[in-house]
Amino acid sequence: MHIKIGSRKSKLALWQTHHVADRLTELGHTYELILIESEGDKVLDTPLPLMGGKGVFTKALDDVILNKTIDIAVHSFKDIPTVLESNLEVCAILKRENSTDAVVCRKDLDFLNNNSAVIATSSNRRKAQWLNKYPHHKMVDIRGNVPTRIQKLKDSQWDATILASAGLIRLGLENEIEQELSWMVSAPAQGAVAIICHAENESIKSIVNELNDESTALCTSIERSFLNILNGGCSAPVGAHVTLSENTLSFEGVVVSTDGKEKITISLKDDKANGLHLAQRAAQEALDKGAEKLIESAENEKYS
Repeated sequence: MHIKIGSRKSKLALWQTHHVADRLTELGHTYELILIESEGDKVLDTPLPLMGGKGVFTKALDDVILNKTIDIAVHSFKDIPTVLESNLEVCAILKRENSTDAVVCRKDLDFLNNNSAVIATSSNRRKAQWLNKYPHHKMVDIRGNVPTRIQKLKDSQWDATILASAGLIRLGLENEIEQELSWMVSAPAQGAVAIICHAENESIKSIVNELNDESTALCTSIERSFLNILNGGCSAPVGAHVTLSENTLSFEGVVVSTDGKEKITISLKDDKANGLHLAQRAAQEALDKGAEKLIESAENEKYS
């Protein structure tokens, strides 16, 4: 079958799209690549939380799926809103790459020994967790694709930036990783690539579903369900990571105030069969500990 694939123009988006295209070619299909520019790609002088967070990298591609210009769109799963527009469906989730966040330094990690430092990130989640650990550091906003952000860091007087390990690995930039942040809880579905299609396109759904990785799909669905129950968008200071070992799911979650001063942590285990119930348990525990207030305060910052 000939499949029209939509992608953003960034190097990472194109890597992910070509990866999916190669997999589909192996299955005997042909493809056509259609490049689309998202709002998040066009507006580079506004911090992501001020743009609303939800769908800034995905809506333009959603629209061309709905009008049937393309058959599928390929995204970093963490960029996809937890609630999709009507008639859209996540039809495959590929096996997850390294899900951690990583520090990229202008020089080296010696700045961690200083009383003050400047860290660049556009993510409330990263900002909040970093300030919780390093309260005397200053955070500044940074936008652009991965290579652009690295170059902005090199050209600045900042000390470091925080990026997803998966993106650096996929772009062959592993050498830029100074340290993986094992203590920082990643964004829900970070490191996973997802494919969206029209919910009524049964032939495409059956083809693309062959690329689905069941373990990754289960873990990321729990992480995203946790975020959804908390009513947090892509810019919420919420982290969630689930691992599956044999039949046991392990959940690690965090909600942090954007100034880093308040932190809620959740750590749970459950049987694989109770996956979605695990997300509900984790979210309820977070809410009982005051997560709603921390998420609302982050939302209110947009308008202050």
